[in-house]
Amino acid sequence: MRVAPSVNPEHLYIHVPFCLRRCGYCDFAVTATRVAPVDVWLDSIIAELALRQRAAGRSTLDLKTIYIGGGTPSLLGVGAMTRLRDALRRFAAWDDSTVEWTAEANPESFSPQLAEDWAAAGINRISLGAQTFSRVALEWMGRLHGPQGPRRAVKAARAAGIDNISLDLIFALPSRIERDWAGDLDGVLDLKPRHVSLYGLTAEPATPLGRRVESGREIMADEDRYAAEYLLAVDRLGAAGFEHYEVSNFALPGAESRHNRAYWRHRPYIGLGPGAHSYEPPARSWNVRDWGEYSRRLHDGRSPAEGSEELGAGEVTLEKVWLGLRASDGLALDTLTGAQRDRVGEWERSGLAERADGAVRLTRHGWLLLDRLAVELEGAAG
Repeated sequence: MRVAPSVNPEHLYIHVPFCLRRCGYCDFAVTATRVAPVDVWLDSIIAELALRQRAAGRSTLDLKTIYIGGGTPSLLGVGAMTRLRDALRRFAAWDDSTVEWTAEANPESFSPQLAEDWAAAGINRISLGAQTFSRVALEWMGRLHGPQGPRRAVKAARAAGIDNISLDLIFALPSRIERDWAGDLDGVLDLKPRHVSLYGLTAEPATPLGRRVESGREIMADEDRYAAEYLLAVDRLGAAGFEHYEVSNFALPGAESRHNRAYWRHRPYIGLGPGAHSYEPPARSWNVRDWGEYSRRLHDGRSPAEGSEELGAGEVTLEKVWLGLRASDGLALDTLTGAQRDRVGEWERSGLAERADGAVRLTRHGWLLLDRLAVELEGAAG
């Protein structure tokens, strides 16, 4: 029997699974299409939310953040976000003056008209997939917007009154790709965003890139270059006034992503759409990834959930340790065992961690080893 949620979520994620094309490194739940089926998508999202609300015995969500991710939300076109807002109001409430409402966009599908439409709908934060300003690197990635795309998109957002802009960059491309990483950092800083997210390129097995690497047709960046590019970004962004508040995220003071920070602080959240995850203590659940299967289930009145698990006290503690290590909040020392504090002492002596205000947080060198250190701390728990 499903256990009733113990806390009402204040954070809502909605997945848009449509892209003009799938990038060679992408392992997200996306479907390539030139025309997004907006009506079916909206009906499916609202049907899922209605099912969730009935199952949880709730009438209205009281939201602090809304995040529209993808895929490519900007591919939905003009009018979709207003329709989504109006539909969500049947199940959720939020204060327009304080809510953080983020939508992701790709530069090639983010026009001045769309920016104005989004602003009118209530979106007040844009996460823009710039990735690089190198034409060669963009073509290798399969990106469509060209080197000037991010500049045009940022200009459109600001003209519409949306100044809370986050830019994404991918680092550690294969060395054969002619890409000036320092130049890309300059390009991002020239655009004066409030937030920057960095993503080290990975070769997921099920992607075209993963298959090329497996067959020896592509060689990924080695650990030394991965570290060098990451640390250069940390230095450059820090010098420009950005706070390194999570392993991959940098913000001007006060511009941290409140939605993502809720994840890292283990807050409850609801995820709608193909492949979306939800955390409603004590349970975590996730949806089927295939768009066709997701929409068919909801059309038939069935749940799109693929699986769920109830987290025990030990699992919750372990997740909090891992999430705490990845964020600047760190971990409270009084939550660690003696053996774990001894391990933290070893990290300090190696320059991988530091203590302050009763907590331990990883340094930038420690964040490069996040996964390994999390496993070490788990093992030290006894």
